[in-house]
Amino acid sequence: MTNETTNAADRLKLGPRENVTYPIVMKYCGHCSMPIEYCEYYPEYDKCKEWLERNLPDDFERLKIEEEQAAADGTDDDKKRQKRGGKGLLRVKKKEDVPKRICVSRAARGKKKSVTVVTGLSTFDIDLKVAAKFFGTKFACGSSVTGEDEIVIQGDVKDDLFDVIPEKWSEIDEDVIEDLGDQKR
Repeated sequence: MTNETTNAADRLKLGPRENVTYPIVMKYCGHCSMPIEYCEYYPEYDKCKEWLERNLPDDFERLKIEEEQAAADGTDDDKKRQKRGGKGLLRVKKKEDVPKRICVSRAARGKKKSVTVVTGLSTFDIDLKVAAKFFGTKFACGSSVTGEDEIVIQGDVKDDLFDVIPEKWSEIDEDVIEDLGDQKR
């Protein structure tokens, strides 16, 4: 056997290694929940730095010194960062300045049945799935999110919604709820 083969066998040997103190303690970031050595690859690295500065000042100082050395060496930070999409990129929906109003309407479903359609709840930052679940349990019927900002409730509960919505969500005033009457779907 050659020297290279022996070195490879030593490196791949199982069990505890020399010059390593056990148990190995890992420190995790409170913002991104990754080990602090990997925070620099996270898209919101600045927020990770703020958390480190507040909660782990010793590690923050070590990280700061390493960054200064890397900057002095001329290594580029942009090479480490992920440029395109992928799992590491957080998707943030752009909030448009849409007037805050809720529209309630009734739509026919067959000859004798109808559904109630509620739109505009997302402008008040209300989770539509939670709201649909609430309406389903409140009115003992089926309720689902059908569009980007639309909840369909089985049955004609349009009149009850004018009382229920402001009661459940205090930030919504009764005046912003608009009745569109009967609509076709």
